[in-house]
Amino acid sequence: MGEQRIAWAITGAGHLLTESAERLLRREHVDIFLSRAAEEVLRMYRLKEHIYGHGAHVYRETLASSPLVVRFPKGIYRVLVVAPATSNSVAKFVHGISDSLVTNLFAQAGKSRVPIIVLPTDLAPEMDSVGPHGDLIKVYPRPIDLENTEKLRRFAGVTVVTSVEEMERCLDTCL
Repeated sequence: MGEQRIAWAITGAGHLLTESAERLLRREHVDIFLSRAAEEVLRMYRLKEHIYGHGAHVYRETLASSPLVVRFPKGIYRVLVVAPATSNSVAKFVHGISDSLVTNLFAQAGKSRVPIIVLPTDLAPEMDSVGPHGDLIKVYPRPIDLENTEKLRRFAGVTVVTSVEEMERCLDTCL
């Protein structure tokens, strides 16, 4: 088998998106999976050309039951990174809902015992976020979103990280 790849799933979050993209696009052997909402957010943050122009394989969500998920049991991917992960995606991960490309990737990676690194957007009761036009925005995650992030931390095979720096360190460990 050739070089094992990194599967990077992007959800519809703007928080930490630019920083995640900067770090992950420095890596080789990355396949990018975009949710429908991720495509919208990439346009808003003016990152679409950067993602598509990187030279990585980019897979768009066209069907919830994507045949791409069979790549995990086949050993093509060494790790799945979901960065950034919206509160919606984290809630679906925690409750076992697999109705989209990203949630199916998460489920299949777990079933295949492929390590998963998740960078949730909801990490603290009060956070600063940079909007699509560079403006600073105060964000106050709901208690349920913070609870779901905590529940995800207890999943076997899943590492929840709190920064892009921690994401990089975990990725280095997995590779």
